[in-house]
Amino acid sequence: MVLDHLDRVAYAIKSNRTDPVVLERFCTHFNYEPMVFEACDRNGVAVYHTNVLMCIASEFVLIGLDMIADPARRDEIETRLQSSGKEIVALSNEQIANFAGNAIELQGRDGRVLALSRRAHQALTLSQIETIEKSAKLLDLDIPTIEMAGGSVRCMLAGIHLSPRG
Repeated sequence: MVLDHLDRVAYAIKSNRTDPVVLERFCTHFNYEPMVFEACDRNGVAVYHTNVLMCIASEFVLIGLDMIADPARRDEIETRLQSSGKEIVALSNEQIANFAGNAIELQGRDGRVLALSRRAHQALTLSQIETIEKSAKLLDLDIPTIEMAGGSVRCMLAGIHLSPRG
């Protein structure tokens, strides 16, 4: 799942790693709306992790829209994301293959940062970088060993969404 914590939407790709019963329980328990869809890579192979093609930040979304198999569902997801007020940064299949969707927004001492791999950063266009930098500083990390195994930054980190202690 990739969670939009502000709009309370849980985006999830249908795969053998996504249990519909568990997803429904999670969404019911934590008050999220489930948005389930199918996605394929540039070779027609089913995508198994939602975070491969999608990163939701506070003010923007990185997403490989072209990978969403059903055009009607793609339009629904795009409309849902637009209604959240976030700017959509559409990623190409080539950018997804270079882990540009596998990023995570973090809160740093001096504001928000988008943690992503150096390879992912290098795959972004200048225009995409400018959009991201309106609300987050890019923090690129050199992690070629992790990426050789098929993962990237988002696979290595987890967000903590607890209320601050007083």
